[in-house]
Amino acid sequence: MGSKGIIMGNVPRIKAALVLLGVAAAAPVGAANAQAGAPVTAPAAQPYRVNAGDELNINVWGEERLQRDVRVLPDGSFAFPLAGQINAQGKLLPEIEATLTERLREQYRGQVPKVTVSVRAPNGLAFTVIGRVRSPGTFSPGRYVNVLEALGIAGGPAEFANLDNVVVLRKQGGQVVTMRTRLAPIFKANASASDLSPSNVIALQPGDTVIVP
Repeated sequence: MGSKGIIMGNVPRIKAALVLLGVAAAAPVGAANAQAGAPVTAPAAQPYRVNAGDELNINVWGEERLQRDVRVLPDGSFAFPLAGQINAQGKLLPEIEATLTERLREQYRGQVPKVTVSVRAPNGLAFTVIGRVRSPGTFSPGRYVNVLEALGIAGGPAEFANLDNVVVLRKQGGQVVTMRTRLAPIFKANASASDLSPSNVIALQPGDTVIVP
């Protein structure tokens, strides 16, 4: 069987692994031994936190001069008229709205107009996948993903990929942290609860690099 046949043969297993992963992610820790036939519950969406590189749209109702798009700088901040420099790194959108409202308060005698902040381009969620995958590269999916989903976005594992030793590199401060995960069992019929646990199926953070040897 050629490499194309091997990859296509893995498609049902990949889909099954993602379904199982959804069950495991939605279940409490230690409760992954779901009964066969139990309904599949999708995990709750993770609230979006702003990252460096994101492009935000900010609108102060009724104030055309305060309606603009801003890009979050590498230090995690952005400048806004009458409000100064705003720290946005890791913040939820309502938190940024509240900060802007407070900063603008002294500019108005009455109530501050409603401030809305939305993500126009979530560029800060970028991660990189390299090694034995079909389409290596840097990706900005616009949502949080785990290492298994990252492999899917990169086209899936290539022939001879060693899924027992997948590495995730993460920058923390001035250091690079190495995390290893075993994904091979997930592509088999006898995947266990530990194989599908969040500690093994690592949730990626912006700037992570996934290496598939």
